[in-house]
Amino acid sequence: MQSHTSTVDGIEMRWEEMGAGDPVILLHGIPTCPALWRDVARKIQGRRVLAWEMPGYGGSIPQGEGRDISVSAQADYLVAWMRDQGIDRAVLAAHDLGGGVAQIAAVRHPEMVSGLLLTNAISYDSWPVPLVSAVATTGSVTKHAPDGSFHKLLKTMFSKGHVTDAAAEAAFDAHAPHYARHGEAEAFVRQAQSLDVEDTKAIADKLPTLNIPARIVWGAADDFQKIEYGERLAKDLSAPLRRIAEGKHFTPKDHPEVLADEINALIRTIDGK
Repeated sequence: MQSHTSTVDGIEMRWEEMGAGDPVILLHGIPTCPALWRDVARKIQGRRVLAWEMPGYGGSIPQGEGRDISVSAQADYLVAWMRDQGIDRAVLAAHDLGGGVAQIAAVRHPEMVSGLLLTNAISYDSWPVPLVSAVATTGSVTKHAPDGSFHKLLKTMFSKGHVTDAAAEAAFDAHAPHYARHGEAEAFVRQAQSLDVEDTKAIADKLPTLNIPARIVWGAADDFQKIEYGERLAKDLSAPLRRIAEGKHFTPKDHPEVLADEINALIRTIDGK
């Protein structure tokens, strides 16, 4: 995938892109970046695939300084970026916080979303998870913690969220350097303190009215986002739910074949095939 940047409404936005055709946009969460989706992107068939980076995350951490980076605001940034890129309508495939962004964008602009895939996504009152809430609450202390303490926190998140130790280590190696370059714990505290569960609660009653083709994929062994929320999303969106029995939180990295299969199935549904 090739990296791109564009300044949209004064924000330098970043994304990775490959392929051609109707667009599929991949959305990440915390504490990740578009690299989460690389193995999936390569398996999506016959589409222009764009993995968008939320301002304030990954290589775009500096864009979050002094700016609203709540999930609600990210939905507006996503739509502004889509319009800047001339994307009138796209499939949104989203994980974790990105799932909240996708739901809010779909409710606000259903005409711009041709399909919706959610995997271990925030929703309703499922978030922030206790670990992230603790960081938000103790922000002034956490920001001044030794770098080793922050690295331990990241490693804990990845260890709890991946199926194998090797996958957790690879995730740390992929995502931790962005924090190392852009403020370490201070950047993570800024992200954590931007999170407000009211963002998804405010649109929850609109989900059953969307009438957008959707699919849900869920790591059933996730300690962060419980399977009950995947089941509720499947019901409200009238969507099939694919359970990954052994799956934990970071499904796009641990199970890229499953995610790509479901995205390709969603595309076939949209295309009427």
